[in-house]
Amino acid sequence: MLVLEIEDIKTLISKIGYKEFYLELIKTMEEDYSAWESFDKCPRVANHVDGGVIELMPISNDTLYSFKYVNGHPKNPTQHKMTVMATGQLSLTKTGEPLMFTEMTLLTALRTAANSAMAAKYLAKKDSRILTLIGTGAQSEFQYLAFSYIFDLKEVRYYDTDPKAMEKFATNMSQYNILLTPCKDAYEATQGADIVTTCTADKRYQTVLTKDMIQKDVFINALGGDCPGKTELQKELVEESTVVVEFLEQAKIEGEIQQLSSSFTCTEIYEIIRGEKQLNVATHGTIIFDSVGFALEDYSVLRLIYNLAQKNNIGKEMNLIPKLNDVKNLFSLL
Repeated sequence: MLVLEIEDIKTLISKIGYKEFYLELIKTMEEDYSAWESFDKCPRVANHVDGGVIELMPISNDTLYSFKYVNGHPKNPTQHKMTVMATGQLSLTKTGEPLMFTEMTLLTALRTAANSAMAAKYLAKKDSRILTLIGTGAQSEFQYLAFSYIFDLKEVRYYDTDPKAMEKFATNMSQYNILLTPCKDAYEATQGADIVTTCTADKRYQTVLTKDMIQKDVFINALGGDCPGKTELQKELVEESTVVVEFLEQAKIEGEIQQLSSSFTCTEIYEIIRGEKQLNVATHGTIIFDSVGFALEDYSVLRLIYNLAQKNNIGKEMNLIPKLNDVKNLFSLL
């Protein structure tokens, strides 16, 4: 069974390069979303605990099964622990044989940003130049990079309630040729924006973005509403915008649309990718991509990383599954 550690993922990304990896991941996601009906899908399994949530995200088709273990504990940084930590597994559907076990904290950040950029590729104005980030935590730099490979960005406006997070972001971004504009609040950050990403950690109903902040039609990449009882957008803003989701059944439980009627319906991103529906900010006004993170995105990055690891001979084969001459004689191992 192939096992990939954090160093292995770093080696792969370094060898391939950010741009090629992001574009290949977006292509892989488009392929998988286009095969929507072939997947056995369900909302993630969530255990809500004091101070956070622990989740399993499974999905499969006739070829491969994948799952991700992931947590979300907003107060973890006060204990010098990450808010989000993840691992994942890829297996053969036909036999259930595990193929790969891997770290997925880095991979989740990469696939989340790739998914955002993929949606924006279809939904945002083609000439989008100004990216706003509300929340400059662990996801922020990944978001910038992914969007920069799809759009000719000229400016990043950003705000976080934590000044240290803003300083961290500015330091990490100093290596890139982009105008950085720190802002005093979310309202200032959204001014002039073509694309607005909201990504905050608090597990509660809150209003990070309101209707009055939106001065022109924009693409809103709403990442931070990702579990029951956690939202970032004003209800009126959601009601008056065109909404696109990953998986409607899950988004009703965890997304911004949990604020709306249970009968609410909208476009799912696979319909856009397959060309069955065509939406764009230029013709339809403000569009919200109500993205909560869906298991298909994990499937895509696991499928891609497994192929790349094999091709580049990266990772370790570990003896985690018994190899027996008589497969019914498990006791012989002892």
